[in-house]
Amino acid sequence: MESDGIVPHILEKAPPLKISITYQSRNVEPGQELTPIEVKDEPAARWEANPAKYYTLVMFDPDAPSREDPKLADVKHWLVGNILGCEVSTGDVIAEYFGSGPPKGTGLHRYIFLVFEQKEKLAFDEPRSLKLSRANRLSWSVKKFVEKYGLGVAIAGNYFKAQWDPYVDERNKHVTNN
Repeated sequence: MESDGIVPHILEKAPPLKISITYQSRNVEPGQELTPIEVKDEPAARWEANPAKYYTLVMFDPDAPSREDPKLADVKHWLVGNILGCEVSTGDVIAEYFGSGPPKGTGLHRYIFLVFEQKEKLAFDEPRSLKLSRANRLSWSVKKFVEKYGLGVAIAGNYFKAQWDPYVDERNKHVTNN
């Protein structure tokens, strides 16, 4: 995370544990480059978890519309709270998974996954975001969300990088703003 400027610009320090992110049968190694078509479907996510505790999983892009001009950051790509242990399917989906889709000509974007251990089950009052909707995703703040719900520091993390490819334009034909 240090080599790609995530630490210290986005996070003060790297989380101590790694989230295992798997797209189909491909495991994500921190910082590797993937194409938008490779990450279009929701991945499996696993981390060291206490099966009796609740967790929040966040995936976001801090580089919107580009790393040089991140005026729309953070972009919320996936947000699930109240996950029991690391069984994501048990959680409260706040933002359905939305794969990477960097605009043409904006270079590599970083897609960061973080897991936070919750002190208790939470009542999230965040607006929901559907799979192919931009609603409530742009100019979102991971830091403000973490502060609002008292999540503390991330216990696990991972990330990949992606840049525009023709699939992005095809996918965006089906994306709505509501």
